[in-house]
Amino acid sequence: MGEGNGCCAKKGPGYASPIEAMSGPRETLIYVTCVYNGTGIEKPDFLGTVDVDPNSPTYSQVIHRLPVPYVGDELHHSGWNSCSSCHGDPTAIRRFLVMPSLLSSRVYVVDTATDPRAPALHKVVDPTEIAEKTGLAYPHTSHCLASGDIMISCLGDPQGNAKGNGFLLLDSEFNVKGRWEKPGHSPAFGYDYWYQPRHKTMISSSWGAPCAFSKGFDLQHVKDGLYGRHLSVYSWPDGELKQTLDLGDSGLLPLEIRFLHDPSKDTGFVGCALTSNMVRFFKTADGSWSHELSISVKPLKVKNWILPEMPGLITDFLLSLDDRYLYFVNWLHGDIRQYNIEDPANPILTGQVWVGGLLQKGSDVVYLTDDGEEAQFDVPSVKGNRLRGGPQMIQLSLDGKRLYVTNSLFSVWDNQFYPDLAKKGSHMLQIDVDTEKGGLSINPDFFVDFGSEPDGPALAHEMRYPGGDCTSDIWI
Repeated sequence: MGEGNGCCAKKGPGYASPIEAMSGPRETLIYVTCVYNGTGIEKPDFLGTVDVDPNSPTYSQVIHRLPVPYVGDELHHSGWNSCSSCHGDPTAIRRFLVMPSLLSSRVYVVDTATDPRAPALHKVVDPTEIAEKTGLAYPHTSHCLASGDIMISCLGDPQGNAKGNGFLLLDSEFNVKGRWEKPGHSPAFGYDYWYQPRHKTMISSSWGAPCAFSKGFDLQHVKDGLYGRHLSVYSWPDGELKQTLDLGDSGLLPLEIRFLHDPSKDTGFVGCALTSNMVRFFKTADGSWSHELSISVKPLKVKNWILPEMPGLITDFLLSLDDRYLYFVNWLHGDIRQYNIEDPANPILTGQVWVGGLLQKGSDVVYLTDDGEEAQFDVPSVKGNRLRGGPQMIQLSLDGKRLYVTNSLFSVWDNQFYPDLAKKGSHMLQIDVDTEKGGLSINPDFFVDFGSEPDGPALAHEMRYPGGDCTSDIWI
């Protein structure tokens, strides 16, 4: 791995290979997008800096908050101006965190390099300019490109129609350049994407029409065709839509998508939220792409809920940097799972831990066992706190030994499925990982309570380390 990066002393950002990244320094800080939109608190969303250094006096605490200038943005995901894809360029510097606002369509650029413990706002990309130049809105996933440009998937047009979705390009100074994909090559729906340059391929996933998901989840919208079930396969880097993979009824709402980190590999996974299936995609002998059902989480028969059956709702997953383990969350059931994927076609469950969910002991909802008995899951308290919400975003340490987890999905969906979350706020947990035999356990000493924020309880979503991580960095 890492061919073509040369052997000169000065390197660009990140690491030459995913395996090299695993021996990078232990994380001491983590940035978290924190949301007030939708909570009833009329304050701007903010970027929180959390101390994750166990030797620090402020361990497991929010040590800095950078509020954005506007109210109602819905900060969500983030990416870097430069990552390991630019490792071969000694002039490239990982300095700016790019934070798209899912609802307002603003893109914030934050300087994390000047003072990593106290990031500062560098620039705001205006949604009007984005709309006028590209017709795009509802920005989601941001990745840097080896060219120095930044590419952001956008989920629709300013009116909330999925039909206008596509990919926004910003230059290295964060000026709007235009769209990435060729005219007429937009996907049916937008969401996440990942590229694998050695296979000259980018694949994107499908959430739904912003006019539907921004109002809350309605099963009728799925029946009305307002949600996706396709993967879009593009030629990289020229943006031609080559193939559309229909994941069918078992692949509804394919959200997070990742290739294996090894840039020579031609396979990856996507988490299909509503049907709670992990789907593996792969290149075939003739150069086209195909897919297969990889892991299936069965819905549970339940009582005292809105439906007679409850899906797990796989809302996030990631791969360890050595491509040995896959981790995913079931936001509604409340568990985090670890699978060995050394043979990607045959995942093996090696770890599972419950950290919340709608079925924990003490909640109103129960599930029915195979013999008809009512049951609930044991969920421990952490530092005296009952765990709330369900596991949602996850982030893994470079060495693969610590998994961080937050519990907010999207404010309007949080309010629908976990109405207490906006009142009590999110929390962040750390899960200890056995990387030898497999296994997950909750760290009893780590609990970040976003319910005790100075401006009131906040919703915590995606997490980023200052030096990059397994969901931000792509190797070429």
